[in-house]
Amino acid sequence: MIGFFSGAAAVAAATAGYQSMAPTAQWYGRTFIGLPRGSKKMALTFDDGPNDPHTLRLLEVLARHEVKATFFFIGRYVEQRPDIAREVVKAGHVVGNHTFTHPLLIFKAASEIEAELDACERALNEAVGEHSNLFRPPFGGRRPAVLSIARSLGLEPVLWNVTGYDWNAPSAEHIEGKVTSQVHGGDVILLHDGGHTAFGADRAYTVTATDRILTRYKAEGYEFVTIPKMMEVSLARRQRSP
Repeated sequence: MIGFFSGAAAVAAATAGYQSMAPTAQWYGRTFIGLPRGSKKMALTFDDGPNDPHTLRLLEVLARHEVKATFFFIGRYVEQRPDIAREVVKAGHVVGNHTFTHPLLIFKAASEIEAELDACERALNEAVGEHSNLFRPPFGGRRPAVLSIARSLGLEPVLWNVTGYDWNAPSAEHIEGKVTSQVHGGDVILLHDGGHTAFGADRAYTVTATDRILTRYKAEGYEFVTIPKMMEVSLARRQRSP
């Protein structure tokens, strides 16, 4: 009997850990992860910027494909390079909150979580003025308090359901392959224009992979939209449902 309870406790702990880190898990509260499978809309999202020069190079790729994306910025990098953040907004892309220093929030006290989100909001407000109310927790890590604090600040949590694993990828082709192996339509794709450990991370492979992904899926009839646009579609579908 002791073994049974020990095993059950281990399973419960593993399940709780999965739910706190898995991007598509919804046990700890609703987060936006895209549209129903099969939709012809997808959203490109980029974390950990702004970053020099790769954020600006991504803007060139996105402009060439006439696509708008969603960028989740780290506040301390926004303070360091507000000019890049402004270029992203000027180009018509959406920017959101990715905390000020990129900590794993599941291990932070409520006061620390609120401080991280507030500091990033202040940095964004000073750099670009009005912006989205979107929030993405670093590493996808969250517990109920993280989501409730974010919503109390007027922020809407956004995760993802496809990732390119581009933070240590050996090539652009590797990133593209990771994405294409997961796409089913309606997806929120996670890529990175920066790195959370230090400003100036090399994201050249991500830039090239983004170009290849856009070329491939636009040719297949997919439309790339921002997260707010995708949320509008999701809301309209729910309202039409009986």
